[in-house]
Amino acid sequence: MPVVEETVVIPRPQQEVFDFLSKFENIAVYDSSVTSSGQIGDGPLGVGSRGRGTSQIMGRQFDWTAEITEFDPPRRMVSRSVEGKLDFTITITLEPADGGTRVTERIEAASGLGGIFGKLADPLVERAQGRTVRANLETLAEWLAEHPQS
Repeated sequence: MPVVEETVVIPRPQQEVFDFLSKFENIAVYDSSVTSSGQIGDGPLGVGSRGRGTSQIMGRQFDWTAEITEFDPPRRMVSRSVEGKLDFTITITLEPADGGTRVTERIEAASGLGGIFGKLADPLVERAQGRTVRANLETLAEWLAEHPQS
């Protein structure tokens, strides 16, 4: 199972960062591959909550639906795809660090990150996805520094 994992330290309180990351509609704010995202239904977030979105990866567009499978504010959230061509699990872990919050994002793709392009593409897609995840986390850090949550 191919895995991409990246970490960044954000100079914001852990709860604030978790609150921002746990809203499906915010994924498109910092993830450059996501063109739209939002929660399905109303109500508070927790295990079983679902969101849907559209991602553009290597020039191809994919619709997805994800479900939260673990929800432990403000420390950890896990979501997995339940509909769509992309088969993934995303784990976000937060911990105090240097007066801010260390955020680690781990993406596991069950069929291989290059599976939709062919198994031979796995190493290329994994490297590209690693760079993208790192850039997305840096964008997240910049966004939260410029737009403190209330």
